[in-house]
Amino acid sequence: MTINVGDTVPNISFTTMTAEGPGPISYDDLFAGKRVALFSVPGAFTPTCSLQHLPGFIEKASELTSKGIDTIACMAVNDVFVMDAWGKSQNAEGKVLMLADGNGEFTSAIGLELDASGFGMGTRAQRFSLVINDGVVEIVNIEDGGEFRVSSCDFMIDQL
Repeated sequence: MTINVGDTVPNISFTTMTAEGPGPISYDDLFAGKRVALFSVPGAFTPTCSLQHLPGFIEKASELTSKGIDTIACMAVNDVFVMDAWGKSQNAEGKVLMLADGNGEFTSAIGLELDASGFGMGTRAQRFSLVINDGVVEIVNIEDGGEFRVSSCDFMIDQL
């Protein structure tokens, strides 16, 4: 079942890079008492993700925070080392929190898997964006096929 407005996001940890190395970020640390703009990409370092999706959220981070967003987070079904390297290569530090859903547990729990095995990428997450307020979904934007429109930062800004 695909996640909808009004649903509570699943209590599943992501992995992020810390000063001590890879570590979990709990549901409470990420969502409790916070309004989070969470967006998902099919893969780090892929063309649309690297040229448009992540850069849009980095460039307009201050606009999102001025509209009540506490945390901007990018997730992908990639390992934490890839997400960390991608974030560094895009200068995301301090603007976008890079989250690894390495085994796709969160992606599966919200019903947004993407079968990318035809491209040699296995199961990934669809391209989407969510606004989550204290763990409850306020906004859901899921792209159709290979599109990039409704999950963009600009589209989200217009919704807030």
